[in-house]
Amino acid sequence: MHTPTKRRFLKQLTGWAAAGLATPLVVPMAVAAPTYPDRPIKLIIPFPPGGSVDPIARVLTTRLGDILGQAFVVDNRPGGNTAIGAGMVAKAPPDGYTLLFTAASTHVIHTLQTSLPYDSIKDFAPVGTASRSSYMLAVHKDVPVKTLPELIAYAKARPGQLNYGSSGTGNSNHLAGELFNIRTGVKIVHVPYKGGAPALQDLVAGRVQMMITNVPLLQPQVDAGTLRALAYTSQQPGMPPVPTFSQYGLTDFDGIESLNVLLAPAGTPEPIIAKLSAAMQKALADPEVKRTIEVQKQNVFYQSPAELGQRMRADRDKYVEVIDKANIKLAP
Repeated sequence: MHTPTKRRFLKQLTGWAAAGLATPLVVPMAVAAPTYPDRPIKLIIPFPPGGSVDPIARVLTTRLGDILGQAFVVDNRPGGNTAIGAGMVAKAPPDGYTLLFTAASTHVIHTLQTSLPYDSIKDFAPVGTASRSSYMLAVHKDVPVKTLPELIAYAKARPGQLNYGSSGTGNSNHLAGELFNIRTGVKIVHVPYKGGAPALQDLVAGRVQMMITNVPLLQPQVDAGTLRALAYTSQQPGMPPVPTFSQYGLTDFDGIESLNVLLAPAGTPEPIIAKLSAAMQKALADPEVKRTIEVQKQNVFYQSPAELGQRMRADRDKYVEVIDKANIKLAP
């Protein structure tokens, strides 16, 4: 027979159990979040030092280290169209101590690499988006066009005679170029390079006539007068008043942009993802971090893990159509 004291205790215990069932993350977050991190965190960047991804990662992780109380050890692992660095993270223990900072376009490239030992979507847990920059279509200054419709007419009159450069087969700037061919009915020939810098070098020299890629790479040459900007994929703060693709009726280019993102191995506990993402959002609000990102001609842009995951899947689905229609394949 239960005494009044025992009945009160059982009632209270039942209430605690019900509360725990209603909010299953309360206990794990209370236990895991305060103990993480208790040692340095390795950050893999699948690109060489420099470029548009590396400086964002370094300023962000410096601030994240202050917020989380542990250092971030940056490790550049370029190669294999980012597959080497990404593969290291995909196979790392899902404990929050090995992370990937990359351009979101990497999961698009990996749809062409059927032999990869990991899935570019399923094997990563989104943490958050750090920054973004619009894409731009720019031509060499000697190409005799000043607007996008003029370029389309000029290219249609010269099928196969114009070239566009990209940072490599399967990269998002390659796919953006093929999307332009498909949607406008022109035939501008793709010339792949081993990175954006050599592609830009040949564009400035006039050996290729066009590129569609991120603003941080092209804008300095546009400002210098060696290139001419004809369209942006979206207008963002501080950008010149150049029309967007959608203003010319090419709405397929809406949302094509450079996103720098933080990912963890799939299976990383939700409390760790939540703590990293919250710290990331706080770091991006820091004025020095924001200033450094803007110097790189990018804008602070935070998305939650759920929002980033949805965006990555949507981007992959968008480019699958382009890959199929253009019959794009990676060399074996």
